[in-house]
This record gives sequence, structure tokens and C-alpha cells, in this order.
Amino acid sequence: MSIKPSLSRFLAGMGRTALDAILPPRCLSCAGTVDRQGTLCLSCWSGLTFISPPHCACCGEPFDITLAVDASDTLLCATCIGQTPAYGRARSVLTYDDGCRGMILGFKHADQTYAASAFGAWLARAGAELLVPETVLAPVPLHRWKLFARRYNQAALLAHAVGRHAGLAVLPSLLVRHRRTTPQGGHSRTGRRRNVRGAFHVRPRLVERVRGKPVVLIDDVLTTGATVSECARVLLRAGASRVDVLTLARVPNGGIWRN
Repeated sequence: MSIKPSLSRFLAGMGRTALDAILPPRCLSCAGTVDRQGTLCLSCWSGLTFISPPHCACCGEPFDITLAVDASDTLLCATCIGQTPAYGRARSVLTYDDGCRGMILGFKHADQTYAASAFGAWLARAGAELLVPETVLAPVPLHRWKLFARRYNQAALLAHAVGRHAGLAVLPSLLVRHRRTTPQGGHSRTGRRRNVRGAFHVRPRLVERVRGKPVVLIDDVLTTGATVSECARVLLRAGASRVDVLTLARVPNGGIWRN
């Protein structure tokens, strides 16, 4: 027996009300009281730096609006002019700074996985131009031993959340991190590229699922782009038509922020 949409919405609303009575809504960042689940308090919201145009057409690096008033959607930053990334385009929701750092690290390391749904909605909006029909979403993978220690891959949670909001297929095990790498935070830009070189491959049984299709890589933070570039290379070699990148935040100016 099917349930009418109006009744379904009523039941969903009742469920949310019951949940709020048991677990009062908390800010995703500071855990203060808010009016509904999956939101931030005014103070934490105002502390976030959302990325909007103008930005680099390739990596998504925000431009100083006072210097780029005539920036078109084809303008590239100096880094991308000097060395074109392996991926096509990268887009991010936030600038990675003190305003969002605690929130993202809590999601990444402190089991605050309930934030994934809200983050997925933000990502779907920020990456709307990338999320075209037939797109396959794939999280940047963790090595199996790190996954065992952490118990979840934050990138996979984000990918599933984006998939639900955008109505796109998610292949959480498409990429395999077959070589255990040292943490990227301890390396220079060049060292990061060297650290992840040859560390990934496409799972053989899933190659046909991406052949000729656009793939969007999902991760939490984009720093220098070394990891996603290496992932993009192996996906393109496997036959993906193009590879773009969508992350919750990006370190400004391609700098290195230890996280």
C-alpha cells in the first residue's frame, strides 16, 4: 500500500519533532542549541567563509574581487597557468580557516558523522555545475588500516550525502589506496605529490562503470591538490571521460595547513 505524499510529509515531520524532543538540535560547529537539526548558530554561521565567484575556472581558488571585477568563467590562477592539474575543475564550499576548521576536524576525527547530510546539501549547491546527469561520485579512499582505525571514511559519507541530494550514483569502493602513505601534513607541495604517486588504482571490477563517464571525486579538504590529482590520473587512464573535484573546504592560495 502506497502512502500519499501529504501523509508521508506529516509522518516525517512527526518523526523530526520526536527526535528533537529526545535530542535537541545542536549547532554543527559549537554544539550550541539551534532551532533545527543540521544547522549552525548565527555566530558560527557568520564565521564561515563561503566561496563564490569570481574564482579560478580550474581549481576554484577565489580571486580578490577588487582585482578581478572583470573575471570571466575562463580566467585561471597563476598556479593553474603554470601547471595544469590532472583534474578538470575543482569546487569547494568553504575556505579552510579558523571559522570551519573545528567543525571539519570534528566530522573527520571525532565521530560527528551526523553532519554529513547538511554538508552534502552544501556540496551539491557548490558543485552544481559539476553534477551533470550520468556523473559518478567517488570518494577519495583511505588505506585499509587507516579505515580500520578511524572506522569510517569521511569522504565516503560526503559522497553518499551528495548522491542523495543530486540523485547521482555513488561508487564508494571505486578507488583503492593500495599503498599506505605517510600523512600529507608533514610534506611540502613537492613532497605531497611524491608521497601519493602510484598509491591508488581503480578496482578492476568497476572499470566498466566509469568508462566514458564523468567522475566527480569527493573529499573533505583540498590543500595542494596532490591527492586528487593522482586519483584523477588513474581514473582517466581507466577511461573516465573527465574527472572533477568537489570538497567541503579548500586551503587558501594552495598553501599547506596541517590538519
